[in-house]
Amino acid sequence: MTVYLDAIWLLNFCIDASLLLLTAIILKRRIQKVRLLLSALIGSTIVLFMLTPYFSVVSHPFSKLLFSVVMVLVAFGFKRPRYFVQTLLTFYFATFILGGGMIGVHYFLSSDIEVVNGVVATKSTGFGSPISWTFVVIGFPVLWYFSKARLEDMELKHIQYEQFVEVSISIDDQTLNIKGLVDSGNQLYDPITKSPVMILDVSRAKGFLPPEIIEKTEGFDSFTDVSSHHPWESRLRIVPYRGVGQQHEFLVAIKPDLVSISQNDEVTHVKKVLIGLSKSTLSSDDEFDCIIHPKMLVQSSIQSA
Repeated sequence: MTVYLDAIWLLNFCIDASLLLLTAIILKRRIQKVRLLLSALIGSTIVLFMLTPYFSVVSHPFSKLLFSVVMVLVAFGFKRPRYFVQTLLTFYFATFILGGGMIGVHYFLSSDIEVVNGVVATKSTGFGSPISWTFVVIGFPVLWYFSKARLEDMELKHIQYEQFVEVSISIDDQTLNIKGLVDSGNQLYDPITKSPVMILDVSRAKGFLPPEIIEKTEGFDSFTDVSSHHPWESRLRIVPYRGVGQQHEFLVAIKPDLVSISQNDEVTHVKKVLIGLSKSTLSSDDEFDCIIHPKMLVQSSIQSA
C-alpha cells in the first residue's frame, strides 16, 4: 500500500490550524497568522515520525499532551496560569467536538454489514482508504462551520438569557406577571412627559387588559371611540413612533400605577413609564412577553430581592 506522507502531513496541518482558529473564535481572542501557522506546523510534525522507530514514543498520550501544550503556548502565549489552562481546555473541547462529530457522521453514513450468499458478513475499509480520506477532506470543513455556527447560537442565547427580566405590572388592584427582554434598541419616549415606553404583546395580557382597551390597538381611529365613562380613560395615551422603513405611526399606550423589574436579585420599581400595546407577536418562540426600555433599569428606586 502506498502512503503519501506529504498529503497526510498537509491534512493534519490544516486540521490543527482549523482547531486553533476555532479555539480563538470560542474564546474571542486575537491570534496572529504567523503564530497560528507555526503552531499548526509544530502539531503536524507528529506525522513525520510515522515511518520512524520513534513513532511509538511520539504517539504516547503524554507526548501528545506535550505537543498540545507547546501548540497552545506558541499560538496564544502565556499570560497567567488560568489563561493558559482555559485556552488548553478549550482547544481540547474544540478537538472533541469535531473529532466526535466526524466519528458520529462516519458511522451514521456507513454500513459495515452485508449479506453475501445468504450469510451476514461484516466489512471494514480502514481509515486509510480513499473514501475515508475524501470523507475527512469534505466532512471536516463542513463540521467546522457547523460547530462554529452552533457555538455562536449558544452564545447568542446566553446573551439573551442575561437580558431576560421578570416584570410585574400593577394597575388599580390588578397585577400582571410576565417575562421581559431588555432591548437597548428601544429608545421610544412619550414626547410630552418624556416617559420611557415599554412594549407589551397584548395577546399575553388577555384577562388583565379590558377588552375595550385591547380593541383600541386596532388603529388610531378606534381610539376616539373610547367611552368617557371607562375607568381607564385617564390612563390612555397616544405615542407617535417610526419603525425601520415605515412612515410615522401611532401606538396606543396606557399609564400603569407601577412596573417592577426583577433582575440579579434586585427589584427596580418604575412609576414614570408608559406601556405601549402591540398586536404583533414580539417573540415567535414565546421567550418573552414585553420589551423593556433600558432607561427603566437606571431610574426610580432599587431594592434587594
